[in-house]
Amino acid sequence: MAAALDEDEIDNDDYYSLLNVRREATQDELKASYRRLCMLYHPDKHRDPELKRQAEQLFNLVHQAYEVLSDPQSRAIYDIYGKRGLDVEGWEVVERRKTPAEVREEYERLQKEREERRLQQRTNPKGTISVGVDATDLFDRYEEDYEDAPGGGLPHIEINKMHISQSIEAPLTTKDTAILSGSLSTHNGNGGGNFTLALRKVTSAKGWGEVEFGAGDTHGPLFGLKIFRNLTTRCFMTGQCGMQFSSRGIRPGLTTVLARHLDKNTMGYLQWRWGTQSSMNTSIVRDTKSSHFSFAVQLGIPHTFVMMSYQYKFQDDDQTKIKGSVKSGFFGTVVEYGAETKISRHSVLGATVSVGVPQGVSLKIKLNRASQTYFFPIHLTDQLMPSAIFYATVGPLFFYLAVQRLVIRPYVRAQKEEDLEKHRQSSATDITRKKQEAESAVLLMQESVRRIIEAEESRMGLIILNAWYGKFVTDNSRKHERARVIDVTVPLQCLVKDSKLILTEASKAGLPGFYDPCVGEEKSLKVLYQFRGVMHQVLSGDTEPLRIPKQSHRIDNDT
Repeated sequence: MAAALDEDEIDNDDYYSLLNVRREATQDELKASYRRLCMLYHPDKHRDPELKRQAEQLFNLVHQAYEVLSDPQSRAIYDIYGKRGLDVEGWEVVERRKTPAEVREEYERLQKEREERRLQQRTNPKGTISVGVDATDLFDRYEEDYEDAPGGGLPHIEINKMHISQSIEAPLTTKDTAILSGSLSTHNGNGGGNFTLALRKVTSAKGWGEVEFGAGDTHGPLFGLKIFRNLTTRCFMTGQCGMQFSSRGIRPGLTTVLARHLDKNTMGYLQWRWGTQSSMNTSIVRDTKSSHFSFAVQLGIPHTFVMMSYQYKFQDDDQTKIKGSVKSGFFGTVVEYGAETKISRHSVLGATVSVGVPQGVSLKIKLNRASQTYFFPIHLTDQLMPSAIFYATVGPLFFYLAVQRLVIRPYVRAQKEEDLEKHRQSSATDITRKKQEAESAVLLMQESVRRIIEAEESRMGLIILNAWYGKFVTDNSRKHERARVIDVTVPLQCLVKDSKLILTEASKAGLPGFYDPCVGEEKSLKVLYQFRGVMHQVLSGDTEPLRIPKQSHRIDNDT
């Protein structure tokens, strides 16, 4: 339900960071941090009117953070939905006696009511465009056939089939959905089309049912029924039956699938199909964070086969995957291998080489763009030819690397810079306010910091000499970029207690006296400090926990 909140409604105030406590902090930890900040920002400690006004603002902000986090109900909502979650319409009527779990349920109910008001405006369009290409002349042709033909030196490549399909979902109520789909196909000059209307109803939390009506110029009218049901927490089944009306009579069909969770990442399936192509199929699918494996055996008419596939998922930003499969049956044997990678925020590009007997060699290129799929199967040869396999493997790889370097990366870089600039402009007012609050906090900290430094010096304790927060440029290839950092020496020294400084695992931009100097970019905290008369230095990531002093931070004399 957290995704239901619009992105522009998310508030960046981090109460945990402001109080410098863990997200699992106990009531005692919250109270100790709150008391310390209250002593620092209490308005009565300042006589200057301007400092008194600034102290009052910061004192109220700290008080607000403590009120939310010290209340179990408010904290439960804040942990899930952030500060905006506390302002949802209808939240004020929730009983304060409810437990955190009941509060979450109540909040989700309010969010569902909000979703219902938007329901009629939502659709889920999906589409597929497939273009089949016959390129067998590239590798298998008779040269004498082209000796007398104009342009005979060029191979003949043609599009021999196309398929276009599209579907949309129209929610009627929170439980009823209408699905309209249609398709057009053509193959070697012959074509046809069909359309289907389905009505789906969620009967309970355990299942749903669907009625389907269809018609086309090749198969005639269609009537079908489909059901889904959770049998247990680890087992479910689907059933589908249909009747196809054609000039040859009525063709009934029935398909049932029984599935069970074998463990956390493994599913087992049993399928039985009766009709024009009857079969029985059993398969095991294991899907983990780093891999995907499947094994299937089917006995049927006319297709009987054994299939095994494996996919490895790289843990990178592009979500790259490499895959391979082998399938053998009465029709022959097919081996496929390929890869896919994310080329932009909403686009995934993949290529697969298919080598089989008697199918020959094919190259399949697929582009997923949001909910649209573009598929290009290219048939290269009818026989197993090493040259076709080599070029089908190497050609797409070199083409992708060239496009990636010359087109995709420059475009993505420009897009990120444009989005970052828009984000900076939209948050300029908020950043200005945060900067003013930070500067006010630093002024209010001066007296406390002076006393802390005197106490630490008397016992050769922890002295923060310099501290900077923001974006540092350390890569020589990015020397043209300008470092954007702020001095946070005073705020960090103010957090020192008993010769120790502990920062929790949260963005440091929310700490008292801090603000974000480079919105949307990676930030770090660099600290130069003295402990027991020895110089130390550390560079910490924005959300990394930090505890000083440490022996590993010590600067050698040679350095």
